[in-house]
Amino acid sequence: MRTLYFDCFAGASGNMILGGLVALGVDRERLINELQKIAPVDFSIDFETVNRSGISAIHAQVNVPDERKHRHLRDIEKVIDESGVSQSVKDRSKAIFHRLAVAEAKVHGVAVEKIHFHEVGAMDAIVDIVGSCIAFEMLGIERFACSKIHVGSGFIDIAHGKFPVPPPAVTELLSGFSFYSTDIIGELATPTGVAIITTLCEPSANTELTVEKTAYGAGTREYENFPNVIRMMIGETPDAAKQVDRLVLLETNIDDLAPQVLGYVMERSLEIGALDCWFTPIQMKKNRPAVMLSVLCSAEKREELTALIYSETTTLGIRIREVERECLEREFVQVETKYGAVDVKIGTSNGIVVNVMPEYDQVRKIAAESGVPFRVVRDAAIAAYNVSKSSSATN
Repeated sequence: MRTLYFDCFAGASGNMILGGLVALGVDRERLINELQKIAPVDFSIDFETVNRSGISAIHAQVNVPDERKHRHLRDIEKVIDESGVSQSVKDRSKAIFHRLAVAEAKVHGVAVEKIHFHEVGAMDAIVDIVGSCIAFEMLGIERFACSKIHVGSGFIDIAHGKFPVPPPAVTELLSGFSFYSTDIIGELATPTGVAIITTLCEPSANTELTVEKTAYGAGTREYENFPNVIRMMIGETPDAAKQVDRLVLLETNIDDLAPQVLGYVMERSLEIGALDCWFTPIQMKKNRPAVMLSVLCSAEKREELTALIYSETTTLGIRIREVERECLEREFVQVETKYGAVDVKIGTSNGIVVNVMPEYDQVRKIAAESGVPFRVVRDAAIAAYNVSKSSSATN
């Protein structure tokens, strides 16, 4: 599998990662053209080759107008959803911002939807995160891995006052990951950089990597005899036939709740980050017809989703159990049909394609706008993928 390895001996920030990706070979003009599909982002990026303690690296300086506007998670997700970038870039970018929001919410003791972003909510962070996700796709990255993360030391001034390094939100983001501190003064690992890495990488994963290329992204600060850079390596790791995730299943039986409320619970569960939510008709004691509510989520979402179920339903208890989910390796490709472009999700096992499914929302929108049946657009997208696959095999 084509793998990107983050070597974080000098921490990580959003612009360090973006600079490192360009150093790895991402075309600058193509990257900026893709980023211009996000509205209303008014930005420019200066890529400069610099020297950090003897190491040549690329520094990415993101320039955006000074703004005082605070953005909630839904505002940022709306900006991303309404952009013209691919669905896989949208999904990956939103996952990173959601992880940021959950960390901030836990620190401040409020609901995720109440969080408004300060430093990480500025437009430069949107450019860093979405730009990095675009670059990952351009490089064909299938898997991510990272080293232990150097966080720095000392104190920093943030919106809420003077805090030790790493600050609270970064500490939350690092949960499950290995990090360390030395006598280097300053915040080496920023919320944006850590959110990107901890969203994409598996904690404590052993990585067997055959290195193809190494490059460096530069941080803004310069230290004496310490290279403030992130080392990024692209290479191949052994293929995994299937991915196995350890998830949490929340279940409860309900026989005294209006169906409208259950529908709302499903919507909110998915908004919060549940991987799936479903209802099963059941028969309870005293012959009462009822519904079993099931919510599948990651361990990190368990607390927030159980709180939702208790506050919005009449249940007095929730069954909680850890489950394993085995799934195929997945990627998105974009195909052109006579009705328009469609993102297609591909499921593979041992390098063999076993499942091809066009994105539902895109097919629905095209079908409605074109006045043709849903299945016609869906089948056209599948046919276009098969043609492109055959052409690639021939070439």
